[in-house]
Amino acid sequence: MKHLSILLLEQVNLAGMENARQSFLETNAYLNQQGQPPMFEVNLVSITPEVRINDGLYTIQANQLIKQVQKTDIIIIPPIQNELFKAIQDNQAFIPWIKSQYENGAQVISLCIGAFILGSTGLLDGKRCVTHWRAAQEFQNLFPKVELVTDKLLTDEQGIYTGGGAFSSANLLLYFIEKTVGRDAAIYCSKIFQIDMGRKSQSCFIIFNGQKDHADEEVRLVQAYIEEHYNRKLTVEVLCKYFGMSRRTFERRFKKATDNTVLEYIQRVKVEAAKRELEKGRKTVKEVMFEVGYFDTKAFRDIFKKHAGHSPSEYKNKYELVQ
Repeated sequence: MKHLSILLLEQVNLAGMENARQSFLETNAYLNQQGQPPMFEVNLVSITPEVRINDGLYTIQANQLIKQVQKTDIIIIPPIQNELFKAIQDNQAFIPWIKSQYENGAQVISLCIGAFILGSTGLLDGKRCVTHWRAAQEFQNLFPKVELVTDKLLTDEQGIYTGGGAFSSANLLLYFIEKTVGRDAAIYCSKIFQIDMGRKSQSCFIIFNGQKDHADEEVRLVQAYIEEHYNRKLTVEVLCKYFGMSRRTFERRFKKATDNTVLEYIQRVKVEAAKRELEKGRKTVKEVMFEVGYFDTKAFRDIFKKHAGHSPSEYKNKYELVQ
C-alpha cells in the first residue's frame, strides 16, 4: 500500500484538499469492488495537530505530523488561499520535508496554486509547471527558473506533477490515478465525480487582461493603444511608426515588460474581444471575425483556437448566453 500524504497547509483551500482526499478514497473503494486490496493509505499530514481556516470557521485535524512521517510515497500539495506570499511564509516548515521526501523517492503533486508551495522548494527549477491562469504572472515573477506553461491543464516531469486552476486539478488527479492504478479506475472516478476526462488545456478558461505590472510607461501606452484599436489592422511596423521607436528596441522592451511578443499580444487582445462577442450570442462567427479585424476565415480560426482552445464555432456553442 502506498503512503499518501495530503498536506494540511496553513490557509489551505478546503475544497481542493477534500477533492484530492475523496478521489483516492474512491479509488480504494473501486479496488475493493473488484476484489482487490486498497492501494492508498490516505493521510492528512500537517505541522500541527490541527489547522483553523476561513477565519476560524473550520478546524481540521491531521492524521499525522510531518515529523512522524519518515517516508511517504506520494505528496499532494492542495491549493492555498488568501495572500500568496503570506501563505508561502506560513508553510515554510513543509519545504525541507517535501524536498527530502522527493529525494527519497516520493512523487509530488501540486494542485492549482499549490504550485507556489512546490515552487518554493526549488524542485520545479528547469521543469515545466502549470497553475491557475490568474496567478500565472505572480508565479513567474517569484519563480523565474520555472518554465510556466499557462495553456496546459497538467504537467508530468520526473515524478513531479502540476495541475491547472481550481476544479481543473481534478483532471490531474484522474491522470495520476490512471497512470498509477489503471484506466478502469480513472473512468470509474470520472463517473462518480462527473468529470470530463481527456481535457488537456485550460486555454478556454483564460481571461486575458495583459501584463501591466511593469515599469515601462511607454509599453503600457502601447498596450492601451492595442486594446482600444484591436479592430484595426495592427502590425509591429504600424506601432513602431506611431510610437517613434525602432523595431528592435520596441520588440525587446515589449517582450521584457509583458512576457508576450507584440504579435502575440495583438492576437490575444483580438481573441479576447472575439470571445466576449461570441459569448453574447448576438452575432455570427463571421461578423465577430470582421469586428475584431480579421478578414481571412482560416487565419482567424487558427489563431482563435491557438489561444482559446476551441474553434470560434465550438466556443460559441459552448459558452454563448441563452437568449
